[in-house]
Amino acid sequence: MLHRFRWLPRRLLRHKSILLTMGGVTLAILAARGLGLLQTWEWAAWDYLVRSRPLESPEERILVVAVTEQDIQTWGYPLTDQVVAELLETLDQGQPRVIGLDIYRNSPREPGTAQLRQVIQDLPNVVVIEQLEDKKTIGLAPPEGTPPEQIGFNNVVHDADGVLRRSLLFAHIDGQRKTSFALQVARRYLKAEGIMLEAAAINPKFAQVGTQVLFPFHRNLGPYAYADDQGYQVLVNYRDHDLFEKVSMGEILAGRVSPEQWRDRIILIGYTAESVKDYFSSPYSAKLLQAPLQFSGVEFHANFISQILSAGLDNRQLIRFWWPWVEGVWILLWAGMGAMIVERVRSAPAYLSPLRYSALLLGSVVLLGLAAYGALLWGWWIPLVPPVLALGLAAVILTSYLAYQEEELKRSTEFFRSIIDNIPDPIFVKDPQHRWMVFNQAFCQFSGYRPEQILGKTNQEIFGVTEAAWFDQQEKLVFQSRQPQENEEPYTHTSGTKYLSATKRSLHQDAAGNRFLVGVIHDITERKRVEEELRRTTAELTRSNSELQATQDRLHRLAYSDSLTGLANRKAFFESFQATLNWAKEQQKLVGLLYLDLDGFKGINDSLGHTVGDLLLKAVAKRISDCLRDSDRVARLGGDEFTVILPGLKQAQDINIVSEKIIATLREPYCLEDHQVIVTVSIGSSLYPQDGETEEILINKADHAMYAAKQQGRNQHQRA
Repeated sequence: MLHRFRWLPRRLLRHKSILLTMGGVTLAILAARGLGLLQTWEWAAWDYLVRSRPLESPEERILVVAVTEQDIQTWGYPLTDQVVAELLETLDQGQPRVIGLDIYRNSPREPGTAQLRQVIQDLPNVVVIEQLEDKKTIGLAPPEGTPPEQIGFNNVVHDADGVLRRSLLFAHIDGQRKTSFALQVARRYLKAEGIMLEAAAINPKFAQVGTQVLFPFHRNLGPYAYADDQGYQVLVNYRDHDLFEKVSMGEILAGRVSPEQWRDRIILIGYTAESVKDYFSSPYSAKLLQAPLQFSGVEFHANFISQILSAGLDNRQLIRFWWPWVEGVWILLWAGMGAMIVERVRSAPAYLSPLRYSALLLGSVVLLGLAAYGALLWGWWIPLVPPVLALGLAAVILTSYLAYQEEELKRSTEFFRSIIDNIPDPIFVKDPQHRWMVFNQAFCQFSGYRPEQILGKTNQEIFGVTEAAWFDQQEKLVFQSRQPQENEEPYTHTSGTKYLSATKRSLHQDAAGNRFLVGVIHDITERKRVEEELRRTTAELTRSNSELQATQDRLHRLAYSDSLTGLANRKAFFESFQATLNWAKEQQKLVGLLYLDLDGFKGINDSLGHTVGDLLLKAVAKRISDCLRDSDRVARLGGDEFTVILPGLKQAQDINIVSEKIIATLREPYCLEDHQVIVTVSIGSSLYPQDGETEEILINKADHAMYAAKQQGRNQHQRA
């Protein structure tokens, strides 16, 4: 059945109402449980499960010697010490392993007190009882002179409903540890089998018998809330009380029971007469359509002893609780099961919903009961009533909420329909499953679909794969982000006509939390056509403008660049020099001007040809440029004449440094078309403002200095 709910994680994440219901119901039940409000119901359910177990085999290791009403009529009440002593001596003849005397002997019951004291001292396998004093009971001492190792207390622990579900093994009185009557008897029997009560391996504070750990009871574990957990208590895994063999004291003393019948067994002696009123309730007390039964104290001690023996010898399971957090998760899961049932029923046809709802709830309760029953068989007391309540409450609360939500959904649908029918733009409304809920006539005209064709349908059922995927993606984005989205998207009419639409999608929520996606469509096909025409026109204008700009740049280069070397030409030089001088005046900076003329260029040009001459001019231009800073400007005035503008010199000597660098660089040989060419340069220079403040003066002085350099032997630099 569970495989049908594989969709649960996805559904839970989509519906906060389910998560809130599960969490709220679980917290409420845990709170009620913590306050003890569910104890009575949980105890009753537990008792029912205990009574429902298969009948176990009789407990042959224990024989109960019952002091009946007939025995009291014969020997009186209370029994005298002499009668008790004779009974012990008679039983000892059958060599029982242990004799437990569950009869108070806190004061002498003459005759026979001395005889009884002597018998108890002579029989080390006899265990007697005492009653420890607490808030509800008075203290009753054991027979005087009894060794401590033969004494055990018989105090019992009642739950609030009066039922004994726990057994007290140890108690501490004034710093002294006391051992229970049942444990004293069981330890003697197990000792003969080589089994000892010892500290548990998993926790030294826990007791262990054989492989079974006696997990101590805690006041707030399981269904209990603020219970009395003093001493070392354990939960009782009862056997049916009828599984213990009983004989009367009269039969023993009359010799009607063979001593072989109790050889090597545990003998428990106690009152079963109703007049003594030593009766209590157990999980087996409640009977269907019958008055509750009660059982004698000695029968309870038989059960307590049997539990310890069975754990040590038979590896019979002891009862324990789950950890609190596991119980919390368990309750939460069943609250989730209630939510699952409601969700599944919603998808069923209306005429099947009540039947399916009841069947699923009943099946879940049965499944839960079987789980609790199976856990009991393995020794676990797991919650039954809390998960049943969680299951039912979650189903009822979620059903009520969903009914309210559906009513609000109807109102919201009618409201949307009344509003959008009067709007000329195509409008549609979808639910979280992307199904069309409401749309106006304009939407039908825009899409070409009739209302019955798209109502309740999804995108995949109407559109092509590409369009459906796109629409789903946009709608999912709105549902997840809760923010409106507007997109331009294609839309195909049923006739096949393609539209371009601007669709705005937004999220709306009603009072019940129902969420709707509202879409408003604008047909932008014509607008997009006009925009495309404008875009093409703009592109053509941009291309024309780029061509004009390229032409302008080319003309500018032709006007200001030397076509051979790519350096600035004469016009560019004069404009740049004038601008540099204006800058120098404002900034009070030094500006140097170099006037260069190649030595012997005409002879090279004539002998090797103009092609080699042009290559030489290009190489010279490159070498001059490589000698300069990025801020320096080099130009070719024409022929083999070059100028260099040196703005922002730090000192006048910098002109000499630059000039010498250029001279040294240019006189290095050139390899041009398999010719090795050597050329030198003569340089004249002037400095602003020392040599002049106008471009004419500075150029003339540099030119004259250059000619002076040639006259003095060339391949050198001269200052103005």
